[in-house]
Amino acid sequence: MIDFLNDISNCLSVLQDGGIILYPTDTIWGIGCDATNETAVAKIFVLKKRAEEKSMIVLMEDEKDIIQYIVQPDLSVIDYLHTVTKPTTVIYEGATGLAENVLNCDGSVAIRITHDPFCKLLIKKFKKPIVSTSANVSGCSPPATFSFITDEIKNGIDYIVQHRQDDFVTAAPSAIIKWNKNGTMTIIRK
Repeated sequence: MIDFLNDISNCLSVLQDGGIILYPTDTIWGIGCDATNETAVAKIFVLKKRAEEKSMIVLMEDEKDIIQYIVQPDLSVIDYLHTVTKPTTVIYEGATGLAENVLNCDGSVAIRITHDPFCKLLIKKFKKPIVSTSANVSGCSPPATFSFITDEIKNGIDYIVQHRQDDFVTAAPSAIIKWNKNGTMTIIRK
């Protein structure tokens, strides 16, 4: 547990300084930063060699956080999320208060409420949402475990979390849905 808390403390310092972290999530290992800091988000685009038109996922600690970052959210999506067993990212229209370069060109944003204890505590202590994008160069396969993350990615990170580096249970990206204004959904990724 001490390593867990040390990791949280080190991550907080890096995030507050506009840096980027490599961390385990409730899905795969991710690259993260302050989702409200445009300069920090830009660093991730450069590291991943990712086109800036591609938006990134934002992790939040609790369902109530959606109200702060989405204009007039349809809260029936929360009921739906209580029925799913796989981590699910939801694309919401009308994002607000987040870095412009984390949003899609139409103003929507992909948000996942994390259930991972490490991520929940980190976001709770940071008091802001965190970017979560797969720890790979754009176009390459996302890493199933820490051991699959390339040195190119590791060398571009300000802090690499120690917690769960020795976890070899393979993971997969989240499901992604778009929540439509009429209360229906469109499945983007199963």
